[in-house]
Amino acid sequence: MPQSSSPIDTTPTSPPPLSAPLLRRLAALLYDALLVAGLLFLFTLILVVARGGRAIDPDTLWYRATLVAVTFLFCGAFWTRGGQTLGMRAWRIRVVALDGQGLSWRRAALRFVASWLALLPAGLGYWWALVDSERCCWHDRLSATRVIRVPSGPARS
Repeated sequence: MPQSSSPIDTTPTSPPPLSAPLLRRLAALLYDALLVAGLLFLFTLILVVARGGRAIDPDTLWYRATLVAVTFLFCGAFWTRGGQTLGMRAWRIRVVALDGQGLSWRRAALRFVASWLALLPAGLGYWWALVDSERCCWHDRLSATRVIRVPSGPARS
């Protein structure tokens, strides 16, 4: 059962939430990339210490897989608990399922994989948001999610 933050209000009296513009999304992605780089550095340091100081060959499959897993756990943990990574919170955007509910781990995994696919052809899957009528990237469409703006207001706890 997906954990949800506040669902999108779909009553006729309230306007639908605004989709997040691409530049705001990319800024949040850059912010999160810096955080993930630090996390991966710390993770690698722990592995090296656990191996008695022996270096890790970066070409080994197990090491690459663990780096991907750590990155997914970072994204998935935030997406399934409130819909915002730290970068998304800073840029006041949130990812939600199309029904307005929070993401399940399954949907978060689909979004994570699809976001990497969207990067492959020179980031075309991201640039697509510039021509999409709803400002959606490929991974939004593939995972049935949407990145929305979070209205500014009093600080939330």
